[in-house]
Amino acid sequence: MTPGAAPAGPVVIGVDLGTTNTKAVAFRTDGTLEASHAAGYPLDEPHPGQAVQDPQLILAAVLESVREVVRQVGAQRVAGLSFSSAMHSLIGLSPTGEPLTEVVTWADTRSRVQAERLRASVGGLALHRRTGTPVHPMSPLPKLVWFREQEPKLCESIGFWVGIKEFVLLRICGALVVDHSIASATGLMNMSTLAWDEEALALAGIQPEQLPEIVPTTTVLPALTDDAAAAMGLPGTTPVVVGAADGPLANLGVGAVRPGVAACSIGTSGALRVAVDRPAVDPLGGVFCYALTSTRWVVGGAINNGGVVLGWAGDAIAPDLAEPPEEELLALAARVAPGSGGLLMLPYLLSERAPHWSSLPRGAYVGLTRAHRREHLVRAALEGVCLQLALVLHSMRSAGLDVTHVRATGGVMRSPLWRQLLADTFGMPIEFAHGQEGSGFGAALLGMEALGLIESIDVVADMVEIEETVRPQPAAAAVYASLLPVFAELYDALVPAFTSLRRLAP
Repeated sequence: MTPGAAPAGPVVIGVDLGTTNTKAVAFRTDGTLEASHAAGYPLDEPHPGQAVQDPQLILAAVLESVREVVRQVGAQRVAGLSFSSAMHSLIGLSPTGEPLTEVVTWADTRSRVQAERLRASVGGLALHRRTGTPVHPMSPLPKLVWFREQEPKLCESIGFWVGIKEFVLLRICGALVVDHSIASATGLMNMSTLAWDEEALALAGIQPEQLPEIVPTTTVLPALTDDAAAAMGLPGTTPVVVGAADGPLANLGVGAVRPGVAACSIGTSGALRVAVDRPAVDPLGGVFCYALTSTRWVVGGAINNGGVVLGWAGDAIAPDLAEPPEEELLALAARVAPGSGGLLMLPYLLSERAPHWSSLPRGAYVGLTRAHRREHLVRAALEGVCLQLALVLHSMRSAGLDVTHVRATGGVMRSPLWRQLLADTFGMPIEFAHGQEGSGFGAALLGMEALGLIESIDVVADMVEIEETVRPQPAAAAVYASLLPVFAELYDALVPAFTSLRRLAP
């Protein structure tokens, strides 16, 4: 500290357990970022349909990332830790808490058949509307049905079923708990009662005693284990806030916590979510509903195919472009007028989630003519991603949600073309927040509220600085408004073809 400078204030470290890395971020109570560190780990795909991880590597990444941030800010300034985590993970533990399975992630599709069977059953939609979680291979419920049917001997030895955040908290605090937010994304918790749903547990073939205790997201665990405290360089009395799921916390991180303000993120995949004060799912089950706190929920949908579609276009359509090809691909797409000359792309390269929640779909170009060139194919791919998010927005409105503002983040949103496309396909202005740390910032804010350092997480709405607002161009918005119903109808029209193609070319 320089002579005469004010003493540095306390920080809360948000710890965000992501799909490929854990990032720890230290924030002051005014939202100032003090330090950050990320530690990565692989997402293993040893066989088709599998997407798994080693829980011990993730635990090691947590310890490393926190230890490095503590080194930067000083242990005496750390008021507490607060956690964010990717949703839908599943780990089987022994009765003594040792992992008997790998981390089965949201991207694992082995339970495709089980999910489709549950979704098509008489009570499938009711299950979705009761738990808020779409019946989809991403969800722990179909995963548990898969384990029961495919690994019955293993299931007999499982003492507890948990997600990755619950495993980490068990290791660093000795507590077996799950927050309302993560629990609401399992397909196993009843949104009305905030308790495990008896029918869902019966379908999964498990007992309530095999699941962690459900607690509020602001629950404070009062101490670290001796080993964890030593590994992170913190006092054993450092409080740990259980925290929430990364999707709801991403809304918090961009200040999208007030009614009508949605958060849209497009990275490799994408999502659109809005905060509400009571749970809601549309009549057709097109959206999810996950908790942020016990009185605040996030409704929306995730798509599998975001920036990954542009990467595919570079490999498949324009492999001759310089590395990295993103800027040249975007320049190609910018040459073409909105609507790509009547060409539509269904961008389902990695199947799809919202609003159809099916593992069936494949990508498709429709409307291709001899006049189309690769710039049309590239632009149609980008338009397909934004049109898919526009379908999610339509489903949110069908659930009775009034979306009046959208705040967007994510890697691809650095591009002016992507920004304008999103505004045009949504037909509304899109706000872009000055670089916050998303879910990690949200976790830190939730931790500040839990520890009494801020009055309420609502303060974030005034903390987040909007650096740019992109407004729709009327002519382009009119084109996309005309194309959206055609785009929506194509999914239903192609379901028989998707079904046949999966059988013919698994």
